[in-house]
Amino acid sequence: MLVSKRDMGKLLKDDFFGRPTLAVARGLLGASLVRRTRSGTERHVITEVEAYDGFRDKASHAHRGRTERNAPMFGPAGHWYVYLVYGLHWMLNIVTGPAGYPAAVLIRGTDRAIGPARLTRTLRITRQFDGRKANRHNGLWIEAGSQPVRPAAVRRAPRIGVDYAGDWAKKEYRFLLKDYDLRG
Repeated sequence: MLVSKRDMGKLLKDDFFGRPTLAVARGLLGASLVRRTRSGTERHVITEVEAYDGFRDKASHAHRGRTERNAPMFGPAGHWYVYLVYGLHWMLNIVTGPAGYPAAVLIRGTDRAIGPARLTRTLRITRQFDGRKANRHNGLWIEAGSQPVRPAAVRRAPRIGVDYAGDWAKKEYRFLLKDYDLRG
């Protein structure tokens, strides 16, 4: 779903997130991740994401079935899936596709925070958002970008840190805005 100029800056809703995971992942590039706190509202342009798509995806937390930890992935699209990795870092994902089909997109970086751990630390995101809807009421949401992202500005690459997933580790489910890819 391309975002029209009239829709730019508007809250992305369920119809956007309810689409296939790879389409949502690509569509999130250039969108704004918005966090409201007592001290104000911060907007960060999403520059890097990774898609995790269903039971067959061996890199996905849902590959071995539903658990207490991954339960939000099985819920409705447009909700947050936030989990702790290595007992240190929170990871922020947005659930995609139809309810019951476990899929989500990890937000790996923005124009001001490169890397998913730095992102959640910068925006003070913790498990408090896990399972919550991405909306203004909950203080964390995504808005359509301020300008369309040209296909030539997008690079696809294998996901990071999922070597255990065999052939699934080689799938180019990572999407980056070339202008913001500071790691080369």
